[in-house]
Amino acid sequence: MSSTGRSPKDFFRPLAVGAPTPLTQIPWRPSRMIHFFDPSNPKMVAKVPDIAKKTDVLLGNLEDAIQASNKEAARAGLVEVGRTADLGTTQLWTRINSLDSPWALDDLITLVTEIGDKLDVIMVPKVEGPEDIHYVDRLLAQLEARAGLTRPLQVHAILETASGVARVEEICEASPRMQGISLGPADLAADRRMKTTRVGGGHPGYLVRQDPVDGDVDAPRATYQQDLWHYTVSRMVDACAKAGIFPYYGPFGDIKDVVACEDQFRNAYLLGCVGTWSLHPVQIDIAKKVFSPEAAEVKWAQRVVQEMGEDGRGAVMIDGKMQDDATYKQCRVVLELAQQLAARDPELAEAYGL
Repeated sequence: MSSTGRSPKDFFRPLAVGAPTPLTQIPWRPSRMIHFFDPSNPKMVAKVPDIAKKTDVLLGNLEDAIQASNKEAARAGLVEVGRTADLGTTQLWTRINSLDSPWALDDLITLVTEIGDKLDVIMVPKVEGPEDIHYVDRLLAQLEARAGLTRPLQVHAILETASGVARVEEICEASPRMQGISLGPADLAADRRMKTTRVGGGHPGYLVRQDPVDGDVDAPRATYQQDLWHYTVSRMVDACAKAGIFPYYGPFGDIKDVVACEDQFRNAYLLGCVGTWSLHPVQIDIAKKVFSPEAAEVKWAQRVVQEMGEDGRGAVMIDGKMQDDATYKQCRVVLELAQQLAARDPELAEAYGL
């Protein structure tokens, strides 16, 4: 039985008469960076077409960082972007206000009925459990039918409550619309009562210490800072992989600390995330660098796949390293990602030789 409580045979039937048929598989499109912009800021909106040339996803933010007095202006600004801006092949997403706010319903009604054919994904903040997704799922079907949309909108949840983490597997499987999940470290830290005021990244107090040398506890000992988000990201990645959807790291708040930002992005990439948020243009290039496989890694993957053949069975020795069907699968993951990114990015295509 699916997490909706419906029979599996009904899971992929529209939830409203006239709504488009739900997706049976979430299509993969490069989304290394989800770049946030404020649709209520005319200067920022004017830069959208140029920024679109550098990013995989542009997201019109309606929730946090948008003052209450600017909520309606942000919504109207996003509608204008959807109607007039030339984004090329860059996806247009939005983050609506939380479902317990007075703005979320109007966000969905306005955006779906006025630019639903231009939107790709709707990001839902502070998801507590599958019931939140069920609500959005049914409402979107009704609005899609009203607007005459022919393709279903996808839904992306933000993991920023303890309840959401505890029920992340149910959230991932709550609807055929589910496209992915992002980590929301700031709100999650507050909800968990974590004692950090940082937005993402590590903390110097979260560490392990080398054992005493010769029992001398007062002698200097090396310390190693740990990753506060390792458990949560790992659990999110597993839940997404099981459901056939995509995991993302969220915001890194210290814009000036580009070194730590790159480290945090790379941790998420190595654990299985496919992309991250960028809050400032400087983070766009960091995300592109981190979430695109290195050229040497791609060339090695090509070599393994070529030498092992199309089926990848058996075991071979390449440069003194054993390769078998498991490493073949790892190399296929890297190579397929490289091919998808090369199709979008001529510079990467040249670097990869694809």
